Amino acid sequence: MHKQAYKQIVGWDVGGAHLKAALLRDGKLQQVIQVPCALWRGLNELESAIDEVINAFDIVKDEALQAITMTGELVDLFNNRQQGVTAISSVMNAQLSGEKIFFAGHESGFNFVSIDGIPNYWQSIASANWLASASYIACELKNLDDAANALLIDIGSTTTDFIAIQNGKPQCLGLTDASRLQTEELVYTGVVRTPLMALAQKISFDGYMTTVVAEYFATMADVYRITGDLKEADDMADTADGKEKTLEASTRRLARMIGHDADDKDLTAWIALADAFKRVQLERLTEVAQKHLARIGFAENNMIIGAGAGKFLVEEIAKRLGLTYRDSTSLFENQLNNNPQQIEYKANVCLPAYAVAYLALNAVRMSIE
Repeated sequence: MHKQAYKQIVGWDVGGAHLKAALLRDGKLQQVIQVPCALWRGLNELESAIDEVINAFDIVKDEALQAITMTGELVDLFNNRQQGVTAISSVMNAQLSGEKIFFAGHESGFNFVSIDGIPNYWQSIASANWLASASYIACELKNLDDAANALLIDIGSTTTDFIAIQNGKPQCLGLTDASRLQTEELVYTGVVRTPLMALAQKISFDGYMTTVVAEYFATMADVYRITGDLKEADDMADTADGKEKTLEASTRRLARMIGHDADDKDLTAWIALADAFKRVQLERLTEVAQKHLARIGFAENNMIIGAGAGKFLVEEIAKRLGLTYRDSTSLFENQLNNNPQQIEYKANVCLPAYAVAYLALNAVRMSIE
């Protein structure tokens, strides 16, 4: 990294379904955006998504530092993760102007590498966006007078990350997706793309337990459209049948999951079914949260920090456990521009993009000092 001050830093989080970006100017968060990016369809999807972000951002060409993290290397477009990291990094390097650096997380913290470092550091770069978020949150917690042990829960469209933070540092049992799946620091359930058949084999409906159809008929987005929890801005994925995202269409898809037509019952029955699926997901996530809180010493002063499109579930988890809930964006209120409400909401959903930009800012400051 060049030892120079950057007025503009852009943080990028390249996922398999979305591209997220955050723009810092003079250390303040100016803009945040999330755009669809169906990377499994081809690298052209990423190229188009990058163009959309660049067109939306007020960036002075060649004067921004581009800080990049990713999870998109996991999509089945690539034969393996190394190929994915290499391909994504090459596209980002070619599409973006100025200096590009890639977030490489490891046991002792984090660092950044240039495009030339990809062959040696690809394993640390792969799916490290959660560590960028955790490293940033840990830094901010150190600044709190009443800082306590915390559990960061980031519920996205597809997955949920659980990261314990103790004594101002992330306490990670695993670093790769494979190891994090074993430790349940990564749980493949989210509030948009998760198929309902992956959530439960049986569900309560109309006073009885019924088998859930093992077909891709509906997703959690249908559930949360019906319950009213999912914000339209976060509802970017295609529906299971490729049709509209209305309440009527969501109800029709949900009914199919238990062998019904939507006309078989009134809306209250389908709302109750949606609530049942929500309850199953909430109970599963609460169970995992308890496991990680026990690891850092479950105590009344533990804090649960929520992020992602599914932060509404994190709030409920904290309530169930009788713990203090704190929104991730409340930790950086002094780093926002003059439009905090809109920025806060978007930064919450795009936390890894903001986090990697902030970490890059700190790295630049340290290199200059």
